[in-house]
Amino acid sequence: MTLSRPTLILLAGLGSAAMMLGALGFQYIGEMPPCKLCYWQRYPHIAAIVIALIALAIPGRLWPLLGALAALTTAGIGLYHTGVERKIWEGPASCSSASIEGLSVDALLDQIRSAPIVRCDEVAWEMLGLSMPSWNALASIILALIWLWAARSRV
Repeated sequence: MTLSRPTLILLAGLGSAAMMLGALGFQYIGEMPPCKLCYWQRYPHIAAIVIALIALAIPGRLWPLLGALAALTTAGIGLYHTGVERKIWEGPASCSSASIEGLSVDALLDQIRSAPIVRCDEVAWEMLGLSMPSWNALASIILALIWLWAARSRV
């Protein structure tokens, strides 16, 4: 099947938009606040959406290659996050503890009471044995392949 470069770019950009809508749905509808690594996975998807918009307006292979880089970046973060969840390696210290330097006891208690506890090393949701970061990594690898297909496309 032959798809044009603009069609592939649109498909990849819409894929990242769907991933962002899913993440926001889990956050606001499912009431599952994201951890630090979850936020990190969102930024490359946002970049991919912007890259798709630019790539649709400005032809060339550079934009699809940058889109693939964005997709591979979020896939890498998702795989890292999966490893943290599965206790294969440790995640950032900020994912499991709050900074208490310079806080009074009252300020510390206020911070503890007001902040939702969202740990990077706990699986918040999973389907078919894969957690959200795992699904993000899998979908993002597919999106990267679509971006690379667009970069190779002559039309």
